[in-house]
Amino acid sequence: MPSLEEEISNAGGALSLLRQGRSGAYPFPIKAEYSNWRDEQEAWRGSAALMDLSHHMPDLVVQGPDTYSLLEHLGANSFQGFGPGSAKQLITVRPDGYMIGDCILFCVGDRNVRVVGRPPALNWVQFHAETGDWDVTVRRDERTVNNPKGRELFRFQLQGPHAAAIFEKVNGGPMPDIPFFHMGGFKVGAYEVTALNHRMSGFPGYEFTGPFANSEAVRDVIVEAGAEYGLRLVGARAYASVATESGWIANTLPATYTGEDMKAFREWMPARSFEGSLALGGSHVADRIEDYYLTPWDLGYGHILKFDHDFVGRAGLEAIKDQPHRRKAWVLWDREDVTKIFASMHEPGDQRFKYLEMPAAFYTACQFDRVEKDGELVGSAMLTAYSSNVRGWISLGTIDPAAAVGDQVEIVWGEPNGGSPNPAVERHTQTRVRGTVMSRPFPNKL
Repeated sequence: MPSLEEEISNAGGALSLLRQGRSGAYPFPIKAEYSNWRDEQEAWRGSAALMDLSHHMPDLVVQGPDTYSLLEHLGANSFQGFGPGSAKQLITVRPDGYMIGDCILFCVGDRNVRVVGRPPALNWVQFHAETGDWDVTVRRDERTVNNPKGRELFRFQLQGPHAAAIFEKVNGGPMPDIPFFHMGGFKVGAYEVTALNHRMSGFPGYEFTGPFANSEAVRDVIVEAGAEYGLRLVGARAYASVATESGWIANTLPATYTGEDMKAFREWMPARSFEGSLALGGSHVADRIEDYYLTPWDLGYGHILKFDHDFVGRAGLEAIKDQPHRRKAWVLWDREDVTKIFASMHEPGDQRFKYLEMPAAFYTACQFDRVEKDGELVGSAMLTAYSSNVRGWISLGTIDPAAAVGDQVEIVWGEPNGGSPNPAVERHTQTRVRGTVMSRPFPNKL
């Protein structure tokens, strides 16, 4: 089987490989809409929203005496207090400090951890588990489209102002006290589930799991109990936009495509892996793949980096920690410029602008659109979506210190030269959209 390293070489380099757009956007294989995506979006801020996370993320199960040591060796954040019943966001970087990916660790038992998230961080953990001197075993529970055996667990998320009342109703009484990023058991009717206390939409709620065979029955109990509270099931269209609102930059490019110190990983990784099929797009067209690599500070993770242990990438992060860094920020699009984009759909030929899919306008797995201030590049818009809660278009991305909150910027929307090799990109004319840098889409509520 050819490796990722061979695939990059055969394509003439990583940029040529990723610009082919083989994967398209990252799919959410659930029903597109249960009611309509506008009301579904508003539910996680106005009532309650039930999201199905069971299908699109793989799980990597790591077990054995060296489980904690392996994860600590790869994690740029502290593992103090990590153990059964707790969870942790794992930040993984390459030796020079650039991001490979992040994921969530669910410690479901003594030295028994389910690693859940987009594939890059899971692949990095599995590579070290299988090639290093670690006394662990690993097993993958692949996402539904790659899993003929079926998923082991369902994973639901119920969040919103009325989530607590719904949880108490289905539990038959007060919920257990579950600290933030810890897990605890409760009941959904007759079914035992395990909850993680964290927030995706910005409102209180739990992510909870149980045997996949119980998924439909558990969902039915939640839906019936939530009817009086205005509960909405969230489909794929609305769910694709939740990260843009909540502030998680989910589509980072893993910094695995270059460097001699990463060559062993590329030789281990199959050509038709997530990394080998990844699509790169957007108006920011760089000459080097390294120009798309990001640091933890760029993504808003600087505050959770801990240099209290040795880990892969520690020296690289220490070498750059005092340098200026980009930060995570939002840009609110000018409504008149948005209107011009939609109006251009009526123009003949290539005079139309790049189509804005609603609500989530990203059309590739890793999207980098230029953010400019006074004609100079100051950042990248990575997740662009229409929010019915904002009643406008917002982009989430990374911004230079030169662009402060409140500053006027421009987003370059559309591919240069009328398109790209990606078959998902129609012929179009590139345009510019005025915008305002924001610290959060909802400054008065979060």
